[in-house]
Amino acid sequence: MTSPQESNRVAEMMNPTGSKKIWVTLKGLPLTVHLDWPFHQSTSGADFWVLHGDIRLEGSEGLHAPVAVNLSQTVREVMPSLDPKDPEAPVINALRKEVDRRQIEFLKSGKLLPVPFSSRHYDFKRQQWIFGKATDDVMAEFIERKVYWQMKLGGEKRVWIGDPTDAQYLQTTPAHMLEVAARLVAAQGLLRIESEWAEATPGLLGQADRFESARLQAVEELEKKHAFERG
Repeated sequence: MTSPQESNRVAEMMNPTGSKKIWVTLKGLPLTVHLDWPFHQSTSGADFWVLHGDIRLEGSEGLHAPVAVNLSQTVREVMPSLDPKDPEAPVINALRKEVDRRQIEFLKSGKLLPVPFSSRHYDFKRQQWIFGKATDDVMAEFIERKVYWQMKLGGEKRVWIGDPTDAQYLQTTPAHMLEVAARLVAAQGLLRIESEWAEATPGLLGQADRFESARLQAVEELEKKHAFERG
């Protein structure tokens, strides 16, 4: 179990200045996630726990998705506790994965959307969370987007690229993410890296159109999918 000291260290590295924390999806969408801790047992009589939250689509005109994360009994049994330090990372990644799968619709005033947080996100044989294995190329693009959006929307000059929550989302390790980021520096000179932190170079910032285009394309795909479902 993570010690209180280690939990505090991770929290400080995730958001060292208390600024807006951007969670980037594999489709290129920058999100912020607010979670109303703690989990509470369902009042409907069902055997699951519920955590309410809100996902905001940053860069849009107030689009967001209120969510109710439904933690199944099966997954509850593998959790050391329901204190935020244990479920926070997989909850955030489960929400990102649902956005990747276009299961979440962003509206200016949306209704509460139930999101399953179940055994499909957990490999019981290997005892680890699974959200889809990213290739190195996908990981490299993710890191570029992460640094760009955190600097633009979060106001950070230095971005933590050894974040274990991102590593879990990509089904890799923080050390491997740092290796991939170092290759970006060597091959393209897009980042300046010091320890586990990265800063964008003018070369990365000069590719703003690419990141904005990916965001707009992902939003368009989301809107088309949900418009079709509404008929």
